[in-house]
Amino acid sequence: MTALELDPESIELREVDTDEAAASEGFLGSPTIRVNGRDVQAPDHEPTGLSCRVYRLRDGRISPLPDRADIRDGLRAAITDTVGE
Repeated sequence: MTALELDPESIELREVDTDEAAASEGFLGSPTIRVNGRDVQAPDHEPTGLSCRVYRLRDGRISPLPDRADIRDGLRAAITDTVGE
């Protein structure tokens, strides 16, 4: 975040603790990382719920976390969207 001149204090952690909240928020499992409401690696047709999330890295490997490049791209897109407004 500092490389993109973003304030790390702007990170909002949210606890989703019921299936109803998961469905309401479109929560696909933990961890879910969103930038300005957009999932950094939005999967197709995944059910919402209280589960562990699995990501696919850009090199094809499976990971419990999204690829760092996907997070960076999400942050850059948010900056571009903000500047373009």
